[in-house]
Amino acid sequence: MKRKYNQIITELTDKELLYHLYLTQIILLGISLILGAILYDHFSYIQNIDLLDHHILTIGIPAGVIIVFADVLLMKLLPASFYDDGGLNERIFKNRHVFHIFVIALFVAFSEELLFRGIIQTKVGLVLASIIFAIIHYRYLFNWYLFFNIILLSFLIGFIYKWTGNLAVTIMMHFVIDFLLGLYIKFRLTSDEMNREEQLCE
Repeated sequence: MKRKYNQIITELTDKELLYHLYLTQIILLGISLILGAILYDHFSYIQNIDLLDHHILTIGIPAGVIIVFADVLLMKLLPASFYDDGGLNERIFKNRHVFHIFVIALFVAFSEELLFRGIIQTKVGLVLASIIFAIIHYRYLFNWYLFFNIILLSFLIGFIYKWTGNLAVTIMMHFVIDFLLGLYIKFRLTSDEMNREEQLCE
């Protein structure tokens, strides 16, 4: 199963990869609209987005930065196999412009937080929402460490949402994580390629 998944990722063109990425997020937004209309009166869950809440700056951003710092540190300390997702993240971020990484991170953060925290967690609780969130990230099911990682992250984001009651805080946190890791992947790979080229020239 893992081999077949990796083969599919390898065979996708850059354009197809982006198409599937955006389509997935659009589907999540569509599900949010449908569930929101069924489960909430007048889309009341939208009221849980407060852009003026100081917790966005004091909790959302610092929490995202701390998680990225810890993740990058673990990437350097642990075997590369622990972070093997079939090369999908590298394919997504490697050749993207910084602004495009910004757009991807913002779109993903908004669509996923709206559904998993704003709607699902509010109705069925933190535990079930976190498990569903982890399962949706299908590629991590093939790697026990990444699967554990995504469940732990989902519980942490869910706890912060429960604590602050503000989706804007978790959207910011999610955005910071995806954006900074996207930049790290992009510039790490660029740096590695430059080093290899310099070694070949010597």
